[in-house]
Amino acid sequence: MSAQYEDILYEVRGRAAWIVINRPKVYNAFRGRTVEELIQAFQRAGEDRAVSSIVLTGAGEKAFCTGGDQSSHDGNYDGRGVVGLPIEELQAIIRDVPKPVIARVNGFAIGGGNVLATLCDLTIAAEHAKFAQVGPKVGSFDAGWGTALLARHVGDKRAREIWFLNEQLTAAQAMDYGLVNKVVPMAELDAAVTVWTDTIGERSPTALAFLKRSFNADTDSIRGISNLALHAVKLFYATAESKEGVNAFNEKRKPDFHQFLD
Repeated sequence: MSAQYEDILYEVRGRAAWIVINRPKVYNAFRGRTVEELIQAFQRAGEDRAVSSIVLTGAGEKAFCTGGDQSSHDGNYDGRGVVGLPIEELQAIIRDVPKPVIARVNGFAIGGGNVLATLCDLTIAAEHAKFAQVGPKVGSFDAGWGTALLARHVGDKRAREIWFLNEQLTAAQAMDYGLVNKVVPMAELDAAVTVWTDTIGERSPTALAFLKRSFNADTDSIRGISNLALHAVKLFYATAESKEGVNAFNEKRKPDFHQFLD
């Protein structure tokens, strides 16, 4: 493990780089520092010629990632970037790094964490994992990769259901929807991921890079929509309606959004 990070762990296992969000006390929610370190780790893995694939996961057995840490902002994340942190850069590097990225979903993949799993090239989940979007419940949204790319994975109707109703999907349901490639018992998760990374490690890295770029080319128009959406969500975070969502979440009550529509 590298000692240079505070919020993540980085380790090379065989020909795979494992990047672990190491904030289990907050269900691996990310703050500005977390996102900065994730970007650095993806850059590091992308430049390492000994690395053939990248595994993204969370520490512990409760959560993969639950999105932005609500305790670290009051409508804006801490850090830098369009919405207060460089989430745009993180999303871009997951797409652009010329190596397959595998989401190892070991628990909750909620909100921004669900978007990260959606962006990864492959997803393998433990049986107890749960997937959901919560934006409209907490005064937020992701109208870029989190909607348009999700719809490519699961279909338009399913994507709208996920965003409008905010119900949690089991790992089995997520696999049935097309959001997950494989589901295994938690005790077998690491072994299953290693089978994939070992297999990818035997493949031509140049061929893999071209294949990833080809797949991405079909959906890269979403990048512009995502950039626009991040600017829009920053403006939304400054509104009383959005702040009500954050306050209600922190106060453990139902939000009253409609008071702001009069």
